[in-house]
Amino acid sequence: MQLPREIWFKIQQLKNWWESSFGSAEQKYDTSHRMCPECRALNPRGTKVCPHCGARMGPQRARGGTGTPGRVMGIIPTPTSATSILAAAMVLMFVVEWFMTQRAGGAGQSGGFFGIGSIRSIVMARLGALYGPYVFIFGQWWRLVTAIFLHAGLLHIGMNLWVLFDISPEVEGLFGVSKFVVMFLVTGIFGYVASLWWMPGALAIGASGAIMGLIGVLIGATFHHGRMGKDYRSMLWRWVIYIAIFGLFFPIDNAAHFGGLGAGIVLGYLIPEGVPETRTAENLWNVLAVLSVIVIAGSFALMALQINNPILYR
Repeated sequence: MQLPREIWFKIQQLKNWWESSFGSAEQKYDTSHRMCPECRALNPRGTKVCPHCGARMGPQRARGGTGTPGRVMGIIPTPTSATSILAAAMVLMFVVEWFMTQRAGGAGQSGGFFGIGSIRSIVMARLGALYGPYVFIFGQWWRLVTAIFLHAGLLHIGMNLWVLFDISPEVEGLFGVSKFVVMFLVTGIFGYVASLWWMPGALAIGASGAIMGLIGVLIGATFHHGRMGKDYRSMLWRWVIYIAIFGLFFPIDNAAHFGGLGAGIVLGYLIPEGVPETRTAENLWNVLAVLSVIVIAGSFALMALQINNPILYR
């Protein structure tokens, strides 16, 4: 008996994701098929019109270079649209952090693993790092958002971008851009709510809570895919265990990690995969995505209004 097209495609998504992440170089990328931009069915490369929905497939993209397809220099996964914008925002903020640190007299004093190219604490605080007293005393709740886009050093942002490029395209491809943007922001905020509750007196920054949230989204989604989903879920839980062990030896925000992870699992389980199937659902997710962008932009606007506040930063 032939499987319904929707179920078959979801199975293929999970299979392709597993092979792209953990298969051999020969298995990682199937260049013989292309995804329809409308119904997301896989069709033989060279197809002009999708036989399932009638949508035009568009021209094929050239594949230049000698590296592995889909990877920068054969190593770093090629980021997708929303992932690229988020990464660009993080890099831009790190450049601002670095510039302000140089003006303040040079690199910060933090050492250890994240000490390379470190940023001064006062600079991170001025640019929106999460800090309990500022949140509770001055009502600066926007720091739950701005802290996601700040990093403490070159290794810190480098590692987060690496994992972001590896995980985000899978979530973005499985759920669509609008849902992905909402999930990233929500899991990031939940991660910092957990961090604020666990360590209200600590300075917290970084996108790792939101990134762990995206891993949680994939874990939540696997519960809808039977035995195959169980196998993927076991692999993802091993990632979580490795990160938890890593957190025992290095100064990272485990509360933010597991707050984001928990929120992501719930979202991945409850939110339907794929692009919205009705016009109403599509409009709803588009509105939520726009609101997410407004929340991010508004949070940075509020940060800019107090960046030189003499009461806070003396």
